[in-house]
Amino acid sequence: MSKMDPGRKGIAESVKDKMVGSIKGTGEIVNAVVDTVSGTLVTTIKDTGAVGTALTSTISDVLRGAIMGTAQVGGDVGAAAKGGVVGVLKGTREVGAETIDTVSVSARSLVKSAAEVGGDVGTVARNAVEGAVTGAKQVGLNVEDAASAAASGAIKGAGEISQQAVQQVRNAMTGVIAGVKVVLKEPFK
Repeated sequence: MSKMDPGRKGIAESVKDKMVGSIKGTGEIVNAVVDTVSGTLVTTIKDTGAVGTALTSTISDVLRGAIMGTAQVGGDVGAAAKGGVVGVLKGTREVGAETIDTVSVSARSLVKSAAEVGGDVGTVARNAVEGAVTGAKQVGLNVEDAASAAASGAIKGAGEISQQAVQQVRNAMTGVIAGVKVVLKEPFK
C-alpha cells in the first residue's frame, strides 16, 4: 500500500465530489468532466506552479477523481474519459503547459482509473483517443500525434494492470477513431 501525499488525495477527492454534484445536478457527463478537469487543473497549476512530474501527478489525480465520481453515480466512464482528455488539454493550454505528453499521461491515468472502478478499459481507451482528437483540434495540436499519444498512453496504463487489459485496449485501438487512423507506436513499456 503506497502512502499518498494528503494534498494529492485531496485533489482526487475534491474532483470526485464535484463530479458527483455536477452529474446529479445536470445528468450530463462529458461537459461536466471537461469543465471540472480544466478548472481544477488551471487552479492547481497556478497555485502550485506544477511542472514536469508534479504536473503529471496532478493530471493523474484530477482524472482519477473524475472517473471515481462518474462511477459513483453510475455514469458512463467512457464519456468521462473523453471529457477528461479534452479538459486536460483545455486546462493546460490556459496555463501554457499543453503538450502531447499530457495526452499520453491522461490516457494512461484514465485506463488505470477505469480498471479501479470496474470500467471497460477498452471503451475508456477508445474514448480517451476521441477526447485527444477533439481536444487537439480545440487547442491547435496535431490530431494524429494526439491520437497516437493517447493510444500509447492507454496501452502503458493497461500494461500496469494486466496482459488481458493490454489486449482489450489493443483491440479497441484498431482502425479509425474520430476520423483519425490510430498508429500505435512501440515500445509500450
